This record gives sequence, structure tokens and C-alpha cells, in this order.
Amino acid sequence: MYNKGNRTRGVFLMTRFLKHQEIIDKCERINQEYEIDPAVFDQIIDDLLNSELDTEEVILQGFQLLLKEVDHEIERMETFSGMRPNCFMGCSFCCYFPIILSKMEARMMFHSIEQFPAERKSAIFNHWETYYESQKEKLQKGLQMDPEDPETKLRYKQLNLPCPMLDPETQLCMAYEVRPIPCRTYLNYGDPQVCAENDMPDEPFSYEFLYTFYFGAINELVQVLYENGEDVFVDYPSDAWSYDYLPAWIQKWREGALHEV
Repeated sequence: MYNKGNRTRGVFLMTRFLKHQEIIDKCERINQEYEIDPAVFDQIIDDLLNSELDTEEVILQGFQLLLKEVDHEIERMETFSGMRPNCFMGCSFCCYFPIILSKMEARMMFHSIEQFPAERKSAIFNHWETYYESQKEKLQKGLQMDPEDPETKLRYKQLNLPCPMLDPETQLCMAYEVRPIPCRTYLNYGDPQVCAENDMPDEPFSYEFLYTFYFGAINELVQVLYENGEDVFVDYPSDAWSYDYLPAWIQKWREGALHEV
């Protein structure tokens, strides 16, 4: 079991993988010398607010463009530090970790999925029907875990509970373009085999600090629209600060609890 979504930039057949200390050294250089430019995220928001798009399209495009910008920022840091990820198409190792996101992001994700082509959307919904029945016992255990407990990530991983967006046949993400920030920011620059042999290997590196830039921008976008009296299809600001596990939000969406504000 190590199938990591659709990411193909990694070089799986490289002759030498980075060692743990080398990864630490390169990441430390990023921390000390690399500067993230918040203006890149702000420009996305400014362009959308100045566009002629309707409110829902402004929000969904902002959500999707800011997620892509996180990917681009990671690529810039990788170029700066001379690292290339070894994650490859079909590796789903991190698809068994707990994914936590705000209700606001969950609504945006589900609204985005609703715009997928009918066949693709139907495949996701049909998969959920099977998933929530077959994973009932594991979900009951996992969703009761305290997300603030530092032991939860390992305990959740040991449940071997797949993400509800993971296609069991292809081992690919069924909503790859709008997958949450934790799915984008956990990358392995060492030997991919460490993910197959360990629940919590040391080699992978997390860029989750980028969440601050992404979320600050998407929150600003919704706040401006909300204060201008637009219909933002979220219960703002409470949705922005209400967090839960992704499988929990999906279940609520299936029950219709997130369709109306």
C-alpha cells in the first residue's frame, strides 16, 4: 500500500534517494533563506474581486486557484532547495492519514465536485455509498479521535482507513484538483519504500505552513463578498472556524446538512 494520488513529478527511478539528514538540511535552508511572497496569493483575490463573474464562480475559482498556488509555491521551494519528490502516480500512502478541514472549505469542495462531469460525479457518489457501509466500524473509531491529540495521526493511520475520495480500484484521488491542503503538502524526497514499510516514516516533509497563506486569502475573499451583501453559500464567519474530519463532512453533505445555509 503506497499509492499517492496523481502526482507524477517525482523521479521514482533515480539512482540515489536523499537521506533523512539531507532532507532536514535542505528544509532548514528553506526555513532560513526562502521568503514566501503573500502578494502572489493576494493577486488571485484582487483579480477575482475585479472580475465580472457571479459570486459563486468567484468563490469556487478562488478556492481552486489558491489550491493550485500552494502547489506552485511548493515547486518554487523545491527548485530553490534542489529537491524533487519521489511520490508517484498510484501511491496512496498519505491517503490513510486524518484529513481535517473547515466547513467553509468542505462546502467549496463539494460545490466544486457538483460541477464535475455527470459520469465522474456519479462515480464519486456511488463510491461513497459503498464506502460508508464497508468502513462503518473504522469510521466510528476514527471520527471519535481527538484531532488535537498528538497521538491521533498515528492511531488514525493504524486503522488503515482510506480517504473517502480514494478510488479503491485505481488507488487515485477521485477529486484530485480540489483535494485539501494536507493532501498537497506531504511529500517524500527519500526512498519511496519507507512509506511502504512505516506508518510514520521520518523522510517525508510537510509544507502545511502554507495553509496560513492559502486560508488567509480564501477567507479574505469570502469576507469581502459577505460584507458587500453577496450570497456566499456559506454560513460566514462560523463556517470558517468550524473544523472536522473530511469523512465527517462528506457524510453530512450526503445527508443534506451542508446543502443549505
